[in-house]
Amino acid sequence: MKQNCWDYTDCGRGPKPTSPDGLCPAAVEVRLNGAHGGLNAGRSCWVVAGTMCGGERQGSFARKLDGCAECGFYQQVRSDEFPKFKLAPSLLRMLHEEPAPAAEPSA
Repeated sequence: MKQNCWDYTDCGRGPKPTSPDGLCPAAVEVRLNGAHGGLNAGRSCWVVAGTMCGGERQGSFARKLDGCAECGFYQQVRSDEFPKFKLAPSLLRMLHEEPAPAAEPSA
């Protein structure tokens, strides 16, 4: 498995969170599992709404795209995956074509 965003940033919000902020939406977004060789959306976090960057929750893909394009992790994934890097429209299609898993029933 390749390095995921939560490992790169050491934010503590990966699948086994150590941060008081809990899980990151990228860590649980299974529809992007395997994209760019990552776990869930760990190597395509820039298309997932609600991720944290610089200690602030980011909004929708459209609102965060410019900031993500400047991110060192995004640039590393682009370089690592060249020439097979999946552009955002392809990743967004994966999110919208595959139904989200049903929420766990609460006890």
